[in-house]
Amino acid sequence: MRRRLFLLLTAVVLIIPLFIVMAVDPVEEIQQQIDELAHLRELSVAATTPLEKELASLNQKIKNINGQLTAAEKETERLAEDIDRREEELASQYQILSVRVRSYYKLSRQISPLLLLLASANATDLIRQASYREAVASQDRSTIVGITEDILGLEDDKQALEERKKTLTSLRIKFNSEAAFFEKEIKGAKDYQAELSEQIADLTARQQEILAEKSGTFQTTVGDVPLADDPASRPDYNPGFSPALAVFSFGAPHFKGMSQYGAFGRAKQGQNYEQILKAYYGGGIEIRDHNPDAQISVEGYGAYSLEEYAKRIYEMPGSWGDENGMEALKAQAVAARSYALARGGSICATESCQVFKPSPKGGRWEEAVNQTRGKVVYANGAPFSTWYASTSGGYQESYSSNGYSTPGFWDTPSGRSGWTPQAYEKTAGSPWFYKGWYKSRSGDSCGRSHPWLTSEEMADIVNAWVVLIKHGQSDDRVTPQGGCWGGNPYAIVELRAKAASLSVGYASVTGATVTYSDSGITANVTLDTDKGTVTISGVDFKKAFNLRAPGRIALKSGLFNIEKK
Repeated sequence: MRRRLFLLLTAVVLIIPLFIVMAVDPVEEIQQQIDELAHLRELSVAATTPLEKELASLNQKIKNINGQLTAAEKETERLAEDIDRREEELASQYQILSVRVRSYYKLSRQISPLLLLLASANATDLIRQASYREAVASQDRSTIVGITEDILGLEDDKQALEERKKTLTSLRIKFNSEAAFFEKEIKGAKDYQAELSEQIADLTARQQEILAEKSGTFQTTVGDVPLADDPASRPDYNPGFSPALAVFSFGAPHFKGMSQYGAFGRAKQGQNYEQILKAYYGGGIEIRDHNPDAQISVEGYGAYSLEEYAKRIYEMPGSWGDENGMEALKAQAVAARSYALARGGSICATESCQVFKPSPKGGRWEEAVNQTRGKVVYANGAPFSTWYASTSGGYQESYSSNGYSTPGFWDTPSGRSGWTPQAYEKTAGSPWFYKGWYKSRSGDSCGRSHPWLTSEEMADIVNAWVVLIKHGQSDDRVTPQGGCWGGNPYAIVELRAKAASLSVGYASVTGATVTYSDSGITANVTLDTDKGTVTISGVDFKKAFNLRAPGRIALKSGLFNIEKK
């Protein structure tokens, strides 16, 4: 058994030096594939599992045997005490034996039948003496034989005792040695598995950084001025090659609470600020008067009254007030107060909370603040955490606070049937309503001038899906091509070969269609490839796309479309 386990562990150990020699530091360079580490870990776990079972069985056997050994040792101690006692008794019996032997010898040498006859007075006396002497001789013989047997038995017992002690000692050493062997092997395997897990975690963290950055946006809210438009990010852009495919996100980034562009569109269509707030936060809210002198502590700037704080919020363009959007400004003013109060009156000054500047914004914004003085959104008797963001893409997701949940709904006058032509954000002209993203937050495009992909590049996304999701491989080389991400990403042909080694490698995509769910996400993506049609869930496609799309090209939303030129 030990030989079999040794060979199994040796097979694992022999693989390890090859990996160590071939790989550069994976934490710093991210050069080695995570699946190699995972494979080594699987081998180690596979080798360790029978060891653990054997150890558990062995420990139970050792427990049982230790009980038997303890009982045997106690019996051995009792036997040793008995032998000591018998030795003392036999010492005195041995003296008796010596006397008996001498007496028996003399008697047998000195007494003859003739002397016995001459010494007897008559026949009766002769018979009596003969019987007596025979009885004495018989008793001496019995005594001699008995004592001799006791001596021999004692010697045998002493020898058996020594052998038993040796056996018990040998058994204890053997089982303790076996247990120590298994424990050492298991500890080594567990330590090795922990080391592999740590390396995998470090390598996988790099992928998470990529996903986080590609899912992020320039800013979460509109800010002081409308979002800039980029002609290259629109579907009417001509990339200069065909076939060309691009993925367009509906909205960005968190899709919960009030859509600022949606509020602007609603205001343009005649809704007042209360209608706007109840549309986004639900009919279960209340819009109440709150103490306008309540204090808000702003990180880095000190305390302000609720109204003076609201006048310094830069989260929506004041110019919207001159474009039939005054009610949207009022809705934003109420939401800004509510959000600050829901945080307990202490808040940061950046877009991580809501943008605050030390100087009042003035203009139409200040008018909106004054016209909603003290107004706050309440839910379940307390100020409600009124989330908001620039553009949701036409679907608002539900979220909860104060034990109250906002609705999830299509943000159009007629629900899903009005998406996308009637979407309020589209009415307001949000440049993020339908956009192809290819730049980072800082504006870096990693050498790309548009979000369009070639047929081969889109197939590369499908191959990333094959490796990462269809076959569950953790592979840190499935990262974006282009020098802006570092590491050692697969070349397109390498990733295709990797996918082919698992099942299918795709060389081209010539078309794509999507389906949408009622819950506001892309349900499925179906792609026409050189190997036939392939259908991928929208969630899985987004993950594979953001991990592999070249440069900074990214999906910002789970609600998206794919266009072809």
